Amino acid sequence: MDTVVNVVLAVLGLSLLVIVHEGGHYLVARAFGMKVLRFSIGFGPTLWKYQPEGSPTVFQIGAVPLLAYVQIAGMNPHEEVDPDDPSLYPNQPLHARVAAIAAGPFANYVAASVLVFGLAIAGGLPDSKPAEPMVVGTVQPGSPAEKAGIRPGDVIVEAEGKPIRNLDDLIAVTAPRPGQPTRYVVERKEGERTERQVLTITPRDAGGRGLIGVAPRFERVYETLPVGEAARTALLLPWRLTVAQLEGLARLVSSRSIEGLSGPLGMGKIVAEQAERGFADYLFTLVVISVALGMFNLLPIPALDGGRLVFLAYELVTRRRADERFEATVHTVGMILLLGLLVLVTVRDIFKG
Repeated sequence: MDTVVNVVLAVLGLSLLVIVHEGGHYLVARAFGMKVLRFSIGFGPTLWKYQPEGSPTVFQIGAVPLLAYVQIAGMNPHEEVDPDDPSLYPNQPLHARVAAIAAGPFANYVAASVLVFGLAIAGGLPDSKPAEPMVVGTVQPGSPAEKAGIRPGDVIVEAEGKPIRNLDDLIAVTAPRPGQPTRYVVERKEGERTERQVLTITPRDAGGRGLIGVAPRFERVYETLPVGEAARTALLLPWRLTVAQLEGLARLVSSRSIEGLSGPLGMGKIVAEQAERGFADYLFTLVVISVALGMFNLLPIPALDGGRLVFLAYELVTRRRADERFEATVHTVGMILLLGLLVLVTVRDIFKG
């Protein structure tokens, strides 16, 4: 039963982020007086639709509650456009069109900031800190620690006669001793027994600092921040996540790999797993995905918001619009390539799962 609930939460969470994105497009388009013909949540056969009196917009829900889209009148290059109708997208001033396109990614960043602020003041902002006592999480291959026989899960309790309670204590003893044999006392669980071993390890010299090549095990903590600090974190954390995600994307491009990419199935699995850990972890995962959705859509790739902004930037610089047929062709090719990548990633996620 818990698994079903987690899957439902994953679907609702991802759907909500897409609805927020499309809601940004919708609200800004309407604010500039653009005609929005349709706001659809999900796809497939229409289960429900409603058009408010006097509104040009049909709100509808599809049978498959994934994804969402907003249809702004005049955006399709194949539509007939009345040049005298100011409510059509092509007849709007440049700044209005830029705002309507950029509003989707911006809405995802706003949603991420709101979630971070709420988690921070409610005591649910997830963070990680080194475990105490000093439990070894990873051992660097070929390091002095590995050669001495230290394994993940070992607890370092003493170094050169000084008690080790945490990572700071270990660094304080090890860093000043590059190249000097140092005595470490390690506790290791073997079944029901705990064995104590004394190991002599010579820290390697890393720029004048001694290192033995271990990293601590990290444990999850949940922070409560004052309102001012929570607001600051809500503004800065999405930016830091964006930088980290761009760096990861750059590594994927340089390695020509899709191993780090996740499709809807992979993201749904991640969200469901975090929902199992707790509501705070679930919400924080939505923060990360919301930032990723905003960042990815701003990339200058055809068919994405960033690709459309490139053509609008061209118009700003040259003072003339790009050829509509050429732009439509570029976006169509981009959409085909993105869908192909999505299928490839989804198939990989299915077989990995």
